[in-house]
Amino acid sequence: MAGTTHVYAGVAATVGMEHSGTLGGVFRLEAGDKKWQQLKSGLADGAEVHAVTVHPKDTDTIFVGSTKGLYRSANRGDKFERLPLPDAEADIWSVLVHPKDPRRIYAGASPIAVYRSDDGGEHWKKTADPGLPNRVHMAFACRVMRLDVDPNSPDDIYATMEANGAMRSRNAGESWEDCTADLIRFCEEPKYRSRIGSQTEIEGMLDGHALACSAAAPDTVFLANRMGLFRSADKGEHWEDMEIGRFSPLTYGRDIRTSPHDPKVLYAALSPAARSTDGSIYKSEDVGKTW
Repeated sequence: MAGTTHVYAGVAATVGMEHSGTLGGVFRLEAGDKKWQQLKSGLADGAEVHAVTVHPKDTDTIFVGSTKGLYRSANRGDKFERLPLPDAEADIWSVLVHPKDPRRIYAGASPIAVYRSDDGGEHWKKTADPGLPNRVHMAFACRVMRLDVDPNSPDDIYATMEANGAMRSRNAGESWEDCTADLIRFCEEPKYRSRIGSQTEIEGMLDGHALACSAAAPDTVFLANRMGLFRSADKGEHWEDMEIGRFSPLTYGRDIRTSPHDPKVLYAALSPAARSTDGSIYKSEDVGKTW
């Protein structure tokens, strides 16, 4: 498949959908083709896929996070092997390949946990328990939705949780610190309050879906949550609203990513609500100042 470009999609069959058949799993589409191919070889039966990460230095290698553990393929999904996490069938929601050291890989789980490998995925350890307070009582266990590293400070790792805000590690995952207090502060204003499935109106601000760092913005973290897009310029200590509503009628933050080709370019996926068939993608060419 050398020279071929593929798109991958993970599907969690039981989340917010009514259907029959074998929709859940991981799928691959060759650029220019119109047919998705379901990739099954080596994946556990019934595994629902939450995350697909392509290795930035070796695009033949992909990692898949699922309800039945973490998997790796060395041939673009033709065959998978389950990686030996300390908890073999951990429910994995996010996978990060370190941009400066591609042999270091992180995986985020539900309930909240982060695993690390320093040898490309051959061996793993569970990093320190973050010890976060259980602020929002949802019907599901909180999950680590996204992990990222500040390219300017390679030991600074950030994570966002659904639904428990954000946390950081200043030592490559050896310990974690809560970065949520200033997100809760926003709830002093009614427009930042939202409750769908818990006991508290801070739920919306702690409903983290994605975060990103950029080499063009040292010490800065970008966060996408239910209430919009937010930015911290001091390693997660304080947060500001990026006010995406100035540019988009849709403000529910689904995703935010930094372009691998230009660190000044950010992409954000936005929708109107938790469940919707509408959505949009916005692009910023000035590290989030305008969209």
